[in-house]
Amino acid sequence: MLPTFQPKTMVQAPYLFFTGKGGVGKTSTACATSIALAEEGKRVLIVSTDPASNLQDVFQTEITNDISEVPGVEGLFACNLDPEEAARDYRESVIGPYKGKLPESVLATMEEQLSGACTVEIAAFDQFSTLLTQKEVTGQYDVIVFDTAPTGHTLRLLSLPSAWNNFLEESTHGASCLGPLSGLGAKKKLYEQTVQALSDPSQTQLLLVTRPDESPILEAARASMELREIGLHNQQLIINGLMEKPVLDDEVSLAFFKKQQKALEIAMSTFNHIPMTYLPYISYSLTGIDSLKVWLNGETLQTEESGQEKSEILTELVVFNSVAEDVVENNLRVVFTMGKGGVGKTTLAAKLAMKLAEKDVKVHLTTTDPAAHLEHALKNKTRKEHFTISKVDPKAEVESYKKHVLEQAGEGLSEEQLAYLEEDLNSPCTEEIAVFQKFAKIVGQADEEVVIIDTAPTGHTLLLLDAAQSYQKELLRSAGEVSKEVKNLLPRLRNAEETAVLIVTLPEATPILEAERLHADLKRASITPRWWVINQSFANTDTTDQVLSGRGKQELPWIQRVKSTHKKCAILSWEKESLL
Repeated sequence: MLPTFQPKTMVQAPYLFFTGKGGVGKTSTACATSIALAEEGKRVLIVSTDPASNLQDVFQTEITNDISEVPGVEGLFACNLDPEEAARDYRESVIGPYKGKLPESVLATMEEQLSGACTVEIAAFDQFSTLLTQKEVTGQYDVIVFDTAPTGHTLRLLSLPSAWNNFLEESTHGASCLGPLSGLGAKKKLYEQTVQALSDPSQTQLLLVTRPDESPILEAARASMELREIGLHNQQLIINGLMEKPVLDDEVSLAFFKKQQKALEIAMSTFNHIPMTYLPYISYSLTGIDSLKVWLNGETLQTEESGQEKSEILTELVVFNSVAEDVVENNLRVVFTMGKGGVGKTTLAAKLAMKLAEKDVKVHLTTTDPAAHLEHALKNKTRKEHFTISKVDPKAEVESYKKHVLEQAGEGLSEEQLAYLEEDLNSPCTEEIAVFQKFAKIVGQADEEVVIIDTAPTGHTLLLLDAAQSYQKELLRSAGEVSKEVKNLLPRLRNAEETAVLIVTLPEATPILEAERLHADLKRASITPRWWVINQSFANTDTTDQVLSGRGKQELPWIQRVKSTHKKCAILSWEKESLL
């Protein structure tokens, strides 16, 4: 068994960076670590650079951009740096000088280029770089804890060698990640100092937080490798939410335990090069100083009852079969399942395809499932002839796309400029666009069947693709062209009579907050999601396991939030993903 995470003995550096996918427990772990170190007599500052920071919820006190003491913990201070506000200010500083001089359509395209996740992350990096170099501030604390670390991609961007402005002015390719860097040349030295501090193991410790589930573990592995490549070797993995002991005569409890143990085996073989620890799976909400202390000490806490009855909250949430009925009754032709990694998009896409096939609907399922799990698993199912599957390999599509862009836009560039372009093409946005183009071709060839796709680009990327049709030079990374299939699919996505977007989430705080941001992002692109699907709910099971049933009680307010906001909501009980 892995050792439990003990900050008092396992923290060895003055700067701690917590990183991991949304919903894995970064903020809770960072807050609990901060409390433990403060109780050791250290002066600790915890800083959040997360656009959806919930430090104030965890500590149950107001936390602003200004450093303030956390009530109830002597020596602990906190502040929220708002990268979205910084990104808004930055956009205005870049676009402002051109207002009244360029057409509104061009200004709108420029603004969209500076509206992606990369801009927000760079703005966050700018904020904590400034903080780290203020010795009059950092000198007051023994430990500074950062909730959310920059990605390896962002750090590589910021350490590229030549002047950003010159490249951006001369490039006909444009750039999605490099766009946010325009005008930041004056801070290059500051960023170099920060990256140097990050890669110094005596200064910085990187804590990768994950869950005992395959998707977040593989994501953590990618992050670990990226960060090691640029010199951040002082890493530790924390597996958060590991069930310590199942209830053997409870089917849900035993299946949950076995599924976690299978994921743990993947983690053990993947992370054999760095220290690994775990934190226990718990029934109670990690809000308030007392619950955080109890959690780190391995104690138990009584789960608070919800203000409403379980049956009252779950009423009116339909079963997943209603989604299939909606597709058939309204003759929908294209269905996207969308959501953050690890919420079960691929499995739900497969479930929907099977239900439609059972209703004698001709259906084609296309997936980016990396291990081709679906094709293998569905061999054991009764497959109708009119149910077909195709698999898109994101790696292959990205490599093909990058090669095409470099051939089209790379001619005549210097070695340094090529380095910029190649790093820009390492952005997550590249995968979105490359895979979406492949999906567009599949949809374009399948007008006579329902096509179900297990992922889609964000509203931001869709708006960029849309802009490309009129403003090719302004399009990020397009090399001045958009395929006919993509042009045709964008209007189709906006046609609610033909296309349905299903937003998939888990009944927890972070996945739901992220799903709400995704919903708003899609609406900016004139796409209104049709269904919200709450997946893997313990509240909707009959488990007798005290921890899991307690977890179900904690889900109820979040289920109510979705139910009260969105008209079409479906819920699925937690189950071992038998399809996979």
